[in-house]
Amino acid sequence: MRRLWQGAWGDDGPASFQPILRRSLAHLGAYDGGRLVGFVNVAWDGGIHAFILDTCVDPDYQRQGIALALLAQAAETARARGAAWLHVDFEPRLEGLYRRAGFGPTAAGLMRL
Repeated sequence: MRRLWQGAWGDDGPASFQPILRRSLAHLGAYDGGRLVGFVNVAWDGGIHAFILDTCVDPDYQRQGIALALLAQAAETARARGAAWLHVDFEPRLEGLYRRAGFGPTAAGLMRL
């Protein structure tokens, strides 16, 4: 996971992913053999709202449909586990990806802490 995170985000990420993954509704990976090349985390509020977090694909594997496949599986998994809404926040450069994945525009707020 660390190698994928560094390639996708350019930093080391959290010291441990375990506290994050324990709180997930689901976390999904894409593999090339035994190598993790894509990841998405589906967090949730314990009710009907799920949230896409930390979508990443190894730079060597981007633009091959891996992120779209992970997002489709994340949506299906969230639906199957009782979520009625799937939210995502993203950087402007990623809008095309998330629109192709089926996410519509919304108004939202964000506060840096």
